[in-house]
Amino acid sequence: MLYITGDTHGILSINRLNSRNFPEGQHLTKNDYVLITGDFGLVFLNNHVEKCWRKWLDDSPWTTLFIDGNHENHGLLDSYPITDWRGGKIHVISDSIFHLMRGQVYTLAINDFKAIKIFTFGGADSDDKQWRTGASWWSREMPSKAEYEEGIGNLERHNWEVDYVFSHTVPTSCLSILNDYRIIPRLPNRLTHFLQMIYNKTTFTKWYHGHMHVDLDYKMGKVRAIYEDIVVIDN
Repeated sequence: MLYITGDTHGILSINRLNSRNFPEGQHLTKNDYVLITGDFGLVFLNNHVEKCWRKWLDDSPWTTLFIDGNHENHGLLDSYPITDWRGGKIHVISDSIFHLMRGQVYTLAINDFKAIKIFTFGGADSDDKQWRTGASWWSREMPSKAEYEEGIGNLERHNWEVDYVFSHTVPTSCLSILNDYRIIPRLPNRLTHFLQMIYNKTTFTKWYHGHMHVDLDYKMGKVRAIYEDIVVIDN
């Protein structure tokens, strides 16, 4: 199975996945996945506390996947080894914690009879970056030209057809809907415009994203903002 949840921000909300809040997790195996849609936050300070939580995830029954958000230590994240996995590239954080890199297409078996194709594209522009200088903000939160090009190339190789899209921020057309839920509105930028192009051109069943700290199905059920909810794809 594939479970999806939103921003965990490291030690602030990773307990969302404990046995009390996520009892389903105790019945999973390493062939099942929990995917966090950005701002994973446990590859940030790399201190003892974070390492203990990463070990806890490693010892949990499932395999943890995450795309990157804007609240990540991108310098540290980029230092991890890259390998091919399920058709795309990943950073291997530990035995069963994998960073799904930008612009990749993966094929995941979610039951004995079905595999799904997912497209991932992390990153976002921080609206608080003026207060996050030095060791708390990295320009790599926004994609490079090579990452945009790689995403397009991978989708072209799959004829612009996937089952699910996972991003941290959103296509530009989603901002006007979601900004109603925010005190400080998110602004369009190169990445939201790029994701809008992906949204317009790609055939997909559903798009899941984080970043907005709200749980909401919108665009006639085509898009799902996810934060504290944990939802499952199993068919």
